Amino acid sequence: MSSSSYHAPHGGHPAQTELLTGRAVFTEAYAVIPGGVLRDIVTSALPHWEETRAWIIARPMSGFAETFAQYIMEVGPRGGSDRPEPNPQAEGVLFVLEGECELTLDGSKHVMEPGGFAYIPPSSAWSLRNTKPAAARFHWIRKQYEPVPGLSAPSALVTNERKITPAPMPGTEGRWATTRFVDHKDLRHDMHVTVVTFEPGGSIPFEETHVMEHGLYVLEGKAVYRLNKDWVEVQAGDFMWLRAFCPQACYAGGPGRFRYLLYKDVNRHAQLQVRGADPGRRS
Repeated sequence: MSSSSYHAPHGGHPAQTELLTGRAVFTEAYAVIPGGVLRDIVTSALPHWEETRAWIIARPMSGFAETFAQYIMEVGPRGGSDRPEPNPQAEGVLFVLEGECELTLDGSKHVMEPGGFAYIPPSSAWSLRNTKPAAARFHWIRKQYEPVPGLSAPSALVTNERKITPAPMPGTEGRWATTRFVDHKDLRHDMHVTVVTFEPGGSIPFEETHVMEHGLYVLEGKAVYRLNKDWVEVQAGDFMWLRAFCPQACYAGGPGRFRYLLYKDVNRHAQLQVRGADPGRRS
């Protein structure tokens, strides 16, 4: 595929002379976190991570999206962690936006550059270090893995987007394509993280309304997105967080490609007990 650039936040702080009005919105069905919101003041430090800060852009919330958390990590020179994941039942995905880092996963070392993708199964032994003089910035998506009797957990995977040919959606003449890092028919996986690409003029020509929750981080370009009852303009660096059944559509008007990193939960039965509910309580 052709070369790609990925937008990564660098923080900073706006001047007192700037207008405070922006595009951030949180509704009952969706949230939009514009790239301009990702400033120094909204970062978090994480236990057992050195020279690191994180923009936590999604986490499970009762009454909203409930299946995943998504961070943008910024790891400075000599930074990283030998104890990155506190939950042994959590699986993870890393996607590198900028810089370079060294991932050690089950004893094997991998150098991850922009476009680098790693799937980390639950209970994995892993660590991550930045050995370069510039900061590394990457997405870290975390999900509580849902095991299924008779199916093993997925295998670890480290690759790069550049090694994968995007799969065009039928009937779109390549204007809408998806880069799939894992086999979408592999039912061991309970989440998919992909890169979606629209060429100028490409669209999602109907209002998708489905059970999957979404996190969408715009890697490149701009578009207008239909979210519930609203048309919202988004651009590189923006994050969209969609609750289950939020109607959604998209039109990419150009002038360049529109690309985003997409999370969705898949391949599992619906939970029949509401998360966090008291099983003994009767309504």
